[in-house]
Amino acid sequence: MTMTMTKSELQFRVAVKADIPAMAAIRLAVRENVLNNPARVTTQMYEDYLELLGRGWVCEQDGEIIGFSYAAMADGSIWALFVSPDKEGLGAGAPLLKLAADWLFSRGHPTVTLGTEANTRADRFYLAQGWTRGEMKDEVEVVYTLQRPA
Repeated sequence: MTMTMTKSELQFRVAVKADIPAMAAIRLAVRENVLNNPARVTTQMYEDYLELLGRGWVCEQDGEIIGFSYAAMADGSIWALFVSPDKEGLGAGAPLLKLAADWLFSRGHPTVTLGTEANTRADRFYLAQGWTRGEMKDEVEVVYTLQRPA
């Protein structure tokens, strides 16, 4: 008897407060862009970016949150985009990024920005998604921009 495993469908939705523990766990599990001080990103920050300061989205597979993104309204930036290290390559990142950028465009931002650690997989990912790689923000972080489609 042989069994075949099929790739479970990914589902995307707006994040809610109950998702914060899973999102925080993913953020702390990443292998690149690791937080030097995890206490700097508080539960209150996750809550504030759900509605007050922006919006968040999650990607689920079989009911498990495997990735998330956040858009920051004030400056038209992507505050966060992370996928669980053991779920990378399933296709969660690009749609999560698009949801956040499209939301910011729909709120009137002509340009969306984000920063990521230079010379990482994330650096190459944003370039592959059509974002424009800009200047180094400091010795570690590079800035990316995306213009609103015409």
